[in-house]
Amino acid sequence: MKTLFDKIWDAHVVSKMEEGPTQLYIDRHFCHEVTSPQAFAGLRQRGLSVFRPQQTTLTADHNIPTQNQNKPIADVTSRNQVDTLTQNAKEFGLTYFGLGHSKNGIVHVVGPENGLTQPGMTIVCGDSHTSTHGAFGAIAFGIGTSEVEMVLATQCVLQSRPKTMRINFTGKLSKGVTAKDMALYLISKMTTSGATGYFVEYAGEAVRQLSMEGRMTLCNLSIEMGARGGLIAPDATTFEYLKGKENAPKGEMWKKAVTYWKTLKTDNGAKFDKEISFDASQIQPMITYGTNPGMGMYVEDSIPTMSQIQTESKASFLKALEYMDFQPGERLLGKPINYVFLGSCTNGRIEDFRAFTQYVKGKHKANHVTAWLVPGSWQVFHQIQEEGLDKILKQAGFELRQPGCSACLAMNEDKIPAGKYAVSTSNRNFEGRQGPGARTILAGPLVAAAAAITGRISFPHLD
Repeated sequence: MKTLFDKIWDAHVVSKMEEGPTQLYIDRHFCHEVTSPQAFAGLRQRGLSVFRPQQTTLTADHNIPTQNQNKPIADVTSRNQVDTLTQNAKEFGLTYFGLGHSKNGIVHVVGPENGLTQPGMTIVCGDSHTSTHGAFGAIAFGIGTSEVEMVLATQCVLQSRPKTMRINFTGKLSKGVTAKDMALYLISKMTTSGATGYFVEYAGEAVRQLSMEGRMTLCNLSIEMGARGGLIAPDATTFEYLKGKENAPKGEMWKKAVTYWKTLKTDNGAKFDKEISFDASQIQPMITYGTNPGMGMYVEDSIPTMSQIQTESKASFLKALEYMDFQPGERLLGKPINYVFLGSCTNGRIEDFRAFTQYVKGKHKANHVTAWLVPGSWQVFHQIQEEGLDKILKQAGFELRQPGCSACLAMNEDKIPAGKYAVSTSNRNFEGRQGPGARTILAGPLVAAAAAITGRISFPHLD
């Protein structure tokens, strides 16, 4: 009896060193401009080519601006990184969704939407949030720059086999509770180290009812509780999403692929190293109050008091609150905010924009709030236009920006000023993550929409 993880991993083992790592074959390799320059330089120094170029796809996302993309990138460092990626793609003959390309966007958005991400694959990228692709029933994980070079040169990577964990979400999510709320709830319970050393399979009724966008959000945040990655068994929802995608199998190959994909599920009786269950019906809209994604609570709750914090965690707890200028036991509902960011590889897909737009329809953005609405790709951008969401957003006082990682990580022009509060649909709220001194409150698209309209942390009441 095998778990889903076991089935995929075992099918990709090339060799196993005695008391050492496994040589794992990689089906799909994604690269962006930040973690790949040294890897390509290493190939060049050793006189090597890319072993299987058709299995590597490049996109520029971290450093690119989200306005005036038709002009040269103003920041010298960012421009150099993007130019270097462009040159490497050309020199090594690789598929490249560069700035201005119709398929350009965030690496973990463009992979799935172009059918490059498929069930049963092993997928890597020099980016921790590669776990996103596990939503399709794939083993997907982030790797370091030296491993990027290894995959480029050999299409394999050396990895120690992780332990397995299954997290079951029983019951159904309440109205207005999103996959982002599920993930923040989970991390608040598991802590940021609760899944260290494990590859997590998400299961249960609430998981099966998620759309592919929701599943990607859940798997995306696996890394924030220390997991090596997260995955969900493929089903009819997965197949429907992939059908007709450019790089998905066609005709008879599609039928054969689906037949195989249907076998990608954990066998009855298969054993996990750890198994945990949560009642999805208990989850409410979430926000974070500290400086790591595990410091989360319901929007309507209060920050824990000192008596609720374990002794060994009190110093870091107080340090986080000092940075955020919050107090133990404080209620954040009604707290004024300055910025709202909708986007990133966590919440920059069409479903996120539909939810945000539906909430703000007929309302108007608070005058003192700066809102950055950044699609995860040009395909998402054009879909927003085709569905008329951009017109509704404009009427509500919002402006749509061009695709990119944007304010997720302050590697481009979209930085939150020091001391300002940003309700962000991204994935990390570390000190300085969105800009030096920036104060990040993580949330889902509905909570972000409510904050943008009211100018305060608000519960997203639905009509």
